[in-house]
Order: sequence, then structure tokens, then C-alpha cells
Amino acid sequence: MSTQALDSPAAVPNRSTELALLLLLATLWGGSYTFIKIGVETIPPLTLIAARTLIAGLILLAVIRWRGLRIPRDATIWRRFLTQALLNSVVPFTLIAWAERSVDAGLASILNGTTPVFVFLISLVLMRGQRPDWRKGLGVAAGIAGVSLIVGVDAFSGLGHAVLPQLAIVAATVAYACAALFGRNFAGLDPLLPAAGSMLTGTALLIPAALIVDRPWMLAPSQDSILALLALSVFSTALAFAIYFRLIRTLGSVGTTAVSYLRVPIGVAIGIVFLGERLSSTAWTGLGLVVLGVVAMTLPERPDTSR
Repeated sequence: MSTQALDSPAAVPNRSTELALLLLLATLWGGSYTFIKIGVETIPPLTLIAARTLIAGLILLAVIRWRGLRIPRDATIWRRFLTQALLNSVVPFTLIAWAERSVDAGLASILNGTTPVFVFLISLVLMRGQRPDWRKGLGVAAGIAGVSLIVGVDAFSGLGHAVLPQLAIVAATVAYACAALFGRNFAGLDPLLPAAGSMLTGTALLIPAALIVDRPWMLAPSQDSILALLALSVFSTALAFAIYFRLIRTLGSVGTTAVSYLRVPIGVAIGIVFLGERLSSTAWTGLGLVVLGVVAMTLPERPDTSR
């Protein structure tokens, strides 16, 4: 299957509405890094993410019932929900929550903003007989250079106490990229269905793990962490994923991952304003390269005029 077939968006009746939703999604996800940072202060990562997916899944299920939508009974669709859950919530949510115990929220949003780079690289592997736009190739180079500057040279020598958490966020970003491409499998469903299905199947995996590892009944989370968890679940997960699956259908997977370069400055700004975080000069340079790279990669390809 060609990349274009994988990523052919449906007709968009009102592009300004979709772009407004893209900006809203960027804000919701940009704020998630700060919510996670506050949440993991007194709630272990597995328990935080299990509660996040459970609350979001129940909210989405309630909305589905309220709208009178029919929940799929096909086992194949639920297997796809499970795959989407692993790629879009279970693996990346847990990696990011664990990493943010030692990585600033702003830095996490920068590293996670490289999703379009990995979407492009994975799409390139899937393409048949097509050459990528040279601007997208430059975008990949800029994005990788940006990640290298942000993580720092210690990542390549195995030194530095925060290298593994930073690389965990990059791994989460790769999972998000795969999820964006896999999300095209739900083109015929109402966006609420894959959003709820992936949250609920993710919850089924996360709750047993959290019960065994964290023993959450023995925890004493702070009020700030509980409020951050609720905001993370309601706004940055339930509402955000309903919008996300709509945009996958209308803008395509590559177009939807443009949200990454919108959420990077939003996430950094929220971390600076509310958490008092600061970025090093090399991280700011890396941020600029990452934004430049993903913008270049989400530009529409120029038509071939050589024929």
C-alpha cells in the first residue's frame, strides 16, 4: 500500500474549522506535559497513566451512550483498538510519565514535537516508487539535528543522568508516529469510537500493572496531583483524542501531526510560566531546528513540472 493511500485525507468541508481544532489540540496536548509533571510528583507513573486512561475512557463511553452511537462488536476492530492503545497511550503515556520525573515539561514537549519527523521516515519506508520532496528531507535533517542538540552530546557517549529519560520520550514519539499512521484504519468510524476503544483497551492493560507495581491503595497523592490528573484525563485525553481521530480522518496522519510543531512552543511556554522552567541556549537552538524541520516536512509537495 502506498503512503498516499495510507494518508489520503477525506474531503474537508471547512478547513478553517479543522485548523482551529488543530490549534485547540495543540493547546490541550501542550498542557499535558505540565499536568504530567505535577501529577508524578506524588502519583507513580503507572498509576497516573492507568487512572488517566480509565477516566478518559469512561467519559468518552458516556458521550457515546449519550449520542446513541453503536459500540462495535467486531473482534477485528477491537484488535485494532488494542494496537492503537499500545501505540498511542499505553507505551508513550507511560514512557513520558516516567521520564518527566527527571525531565522538565518544556523539554519533554520539545522532544515529543518531532513526531512528524518519524511519520515522514516511516512513510518513506512504505512508499513505492516515489521520491520525497527535497524540502522534507531537509526537514528530517533539521529535526534530527534539533533532537541531538536538545538531548546533548552525552546521549552519544552514554553519559549524563537524564539521557535515558530523554531517549524514552523520543521512543514515545516514535510510537505516536506509528499511531498516527495506524489511525487511518478507523476512517469509517465516528472519531469517538476509536478514541474510547483505545482508551478502554489501554486501561485493561494498565490497571493490573499499576495494582501489582504501585499498590495505589497505599498512596497519598497531593491535591495538586489529583487536580492535574483530572485535567489531564478530561481535557488532554478525552477531549483531545476525540479531536485527534476526527483530524486523522479530515487532514490525514501527516497533516494531523503538524500539531507537534504547534504544541512545542505552547508546551514550553506553559512550563516556563507555570513551573518556572528554563532552557539552555543549545536547547533553544534545538527547538528552532525542530520547528523548522517539522514545518518543512508538513509543507505540501510541489507538483512535478518536469513531465
